[in-house]
Amino acid sequence: MQVELDGKVFNVFITRKNNKNMYLRVKEDGIYISCNYFVTKGMILSFITNNKDAVIKISDRLEKKEKKKEEFYYLGKQYNVILLNTVSKIEFIDDNIYVKNKSYLNTFLKHECERVFKERLDICYNLFEENIPYPKLMIGHMRRKWGYNNKAKKIIKLNSELIKYSIDEIDYVIIHELCHFLEFNHSKSFWNYVKKYKPNYKENTKILKEE
Repeated sequence: MQVELDGKVFNVFITRKNNKNMYLRVKEDGIYISCNYFVTKGMILSFITNNKDAVIKISDRLEKKEKKKEEFYYLGKQYNVILLNTVSKIEFIDDNIYVKNKSYLNTFLKHECERVFKERLDICYNLFEENIPYPKLMIGHMRRKWGYNNKAKKIIKLNSELIKYSIDEIDYVIIHELCHFLEFNHSKSFWNYVKKYKPNYKENTKILKEE
């Protein structure tokens, strides 16, 4: 089954269960509907149409996210990757990055995560007037979070994908996680701490939520 919304064609995948309500999710490959056994095709199409704006918005965001995966970003700037066997090390020239192979590029990004994140952690930590522990820094890929705080073990973990973003976004995530040592929740008090050390944090969250 397919449906067209604002000129875009979506595949519709239907799962019927013994549930009272109808649910809709948008993924890269189409619209997923979960509904009761007695819901008709017409009712499903009407439900999708009524939620058209949300579907289009999520679909556009997913497309942008997929496109960004195919492109190379470093500290908030996009570069054209040019593979050259004659290059012994990575070279940045204008909007181009010259590298021997993609394996070397991945190694470069891993080292940059360690260097940049540690450097920014030191800078952001020293901003705090409150008494908070200096955390152990861990770095890794996370599907749904930009950062993570383990208060008991005094650890913060940063998503390696953050190296694609500007220092401003990296600082926001670090400050966000450091503030969890003061408020281990997302209460008003917590966001007041975030605002204290990152007044433009709403701009940062907007940029990161686009992904």
